[in-house]
Amino acid sequence: MQEGTRLSFSAADVKALREKTGAGMLDCKKALEEANGDMDKAVQILREKGLAAAAKKAGRAATEGLVESYIHAGGRIGVLVEVNCETDFVAKTDQFREFVRDIAMHIAASNPRWVRREEVPADVIEQEREILRTQALGEGKPPHIADKIVEGRLAKFFEENVLLEQQFVKDPDKTIQTLLNEKIATIGENISIRRFSRFVLGEGLEAKKTDFAEEVMAQVKR
Repeated sequence: MQEGTRLSFSAADVKALREKTGAGMLDCKKALEEANGDMDKAVQILREKGLAAAAKKAGRAATEGLVESYIHAGGRIGVLVEVNCETDFVAKTDQFREFVRDIAMHIAASNPRWVRREEVPADVIEQEREILRTQALGEGKPPHIADKIVEGRLAKFFEENVLLEQQFVKDPDKTIQTLLNEKIATIGENISIRRFSRFVLGEGLEAKKTDFAEEVMAQVKR
């Protein structure tokens, strides 16, 4: 930037961008310069850089990390999630611990079935594709149009059931994958959401049938 050139943004804008994205102050300043002060464009620039940073670090071994638990709704829903990073030092930082807890909370709220698309069994995808195609044909769509509709609706199926493709409950403008990429860029290590288990109280058990008349009679006899 040439001397005397007036900035199109303020220090407060840099601070706001940092709070919004979690990126470093210098990165936020550079992004705002590149975006000529446009906050939304600066966010996009940082996200693209985060994606590039994540790709560079993807091959690095991540064997440290945390197993976090989250209990929701008065003990009716519980989650265990394992998130890996490269070093024990990062695993102990508040930033990493907060990220892992956010993921556990998100899983409790959004009920994903798989971490990533590659984990979805082929027979599940094929069954879903057949259901969606039958629906499209039932709506009177020609076969060649129905196939295109199926692919669009199948993408929606992944968005609803695959953790990395879900919208983050605390910020629906970004997916869990975007959030993960931002953390990788900010923390500077490869981070991987490895696995999770979600438990719902009474799930799989036959619901107890309540006989209200019997309850009333029991109260009367006391």
